[in-house]
Amino acid sequence: MKAVSVVGYLSLALLALFAVGCGGDPEAGSAEESSATTQPIAKLIEAGEDTTTAAAPGAEEPSEGASEPAAPAAGCEPTQPDMLGPYYVPDAPVRTSVDTGGYVTSGNVLSTGTCQPIPGARIELWLADAGGNYDDAHRATVLAGEGGEYSFESNFPGLYENRPPHIHVRVTAPGYAELVTQHYPEAGQTEANFDLVLQPAA
Repeated sequence: MKAVSVVGYLSLALLALFAVGCGGDPEAGSAEESSATTQPIAKLIEAGEDTTTAAAPGAEEPSEGASEPAAPAAGCEPTQPDMLGPYYVPDAPVRTSVDTGGYVTSGNVLSTGTCQPIPGARIELWLADAGGNYDDAHRATVLAGEGGEYSFESNFPGLYENRPPHIHVRVTAPGYAELVTQHYPEAGQTEANFDLVLQPAA
């Protein structure tokens, strides 16, 4: 009788194991899936990697062409004013060069804040000749182009009264405050960019 009982118990145990192996317990399957999903994270932890940056399944990634929003354009600082000097004469002839040339001053006439060009701005320029003397041959008026650009060719300004070489500039445009300033070429230069930034009229 005892032998029969042992055989019976063994049979019941084998049947139970067979039932489990066939997936009879849905909770067992769920546990296996949970274990399968947690194993990769456990491996990352063992390897010392940061699991907080791992992308979750199905998470959207930025497209390759995506870019950050453009930052607002910075405003333009107004050109610093400088003294008019005693040799200004109004109504200089409209021309883009004086003397024999050799030095080119160019740039753009712009508005503060928006940095928008100011087409048609009137730019008056005057400077000393090579001997440090002022005359009508070294005065000119240049009109800014559609993009606010201008270019003026002259001699390298001469020295006088212990002043450094300089070119006087006066700029006027409707709706803007007058700008009077000076450009100071450096020794050895043959050209320079000199933007003229105006402030709206008060």
